[in-house]
This record gives sequence, C-alpha cells and structure tokens, in this order.
Amino acid sequence: MTDDKQQKDPNPMEPSASPQRAPYAGGGEAEGGEARPRRFSAQRKLEAVQRLLRGEPLEEVSRALKVPAARLSEWRDKALSGALSAMKERERDARDDEIARLKAKVGESTMSIELLQEKIARLEAKRPLARRRSKK
Repeated sequence: MTDDKQQKDPNPMEPSASPQRAPYAGGGEAEGGEARPRRFSAQRKLEAVQRLLRGEPLEEVSRALKVPAARLSEWRDKALSGALSAMKERERDARDDEIARLKAKVGESTMSIELLQEKIARLEAKRPLARRRSKK
C-alpha cells in the first residue's frame, strides 16, 4: 500500500489540484474569491460624490467604481456635512481683531483687580504685604 501511495503522489509538497493564482496575479480578487477593498484618495471620493450630486443613480456609480452603495452614501453624507460647516464659517474682519484686543485687556484688568483686592484684604487684616526673611 505504501508503494501505491508513493507512486500516486511523488511530491506531497506540490499542490495536486488545479493550481491557484496568486492574489496579485490579476483578476482583482484576493484569495478565496473575495474582492480586495480598494483605497480611494480624497479626490476620487469627491469625484464620486459629485457624480451622485449631479443626478447619476447610486447603483450605477456603485457598479462603475466597484464600491458598495452604503459606502458611497457615507461619502456623500460626509461631504454634505463638511460643506454645511464650511458655509457656517464667516470671514475675519477688523472687528475680530478689535474683539481679541479687548478680551486681552479685560483679562489684564481682571488680574490687576484680583491682586489689588488681595492687597486690600492684607492691609485691613494688618498683615504684612510681603513676607520677609528672618535675619539670622
């Protein structure tokens, strides 16, 4: 029996069934028949979203790009929310600089007031304003 087995399979390390193609050999599929996830640049995602916004059907764009329709919908939703936040921003003007300057001034004044209040409290309690080192 062992002689028959050795004659049928002379080299057990070689595949005996039909050879499989390497995943990088083409065909666009990974091992096991699953499609590999493709990576899209931000520019290509934006182009896909623009196609959808121009009115092309979701299923058609999905088939053309080989991207699930759910993923295309996510890209569209993200693009629209980003556009909404971009529209909410306003351009800076001279008032913004003046507001920043005044806020800094209020901060400085608040600090001065707090320090003066501390000095007043110490004077009223007849405590020294600054502690001195003892002379030894």
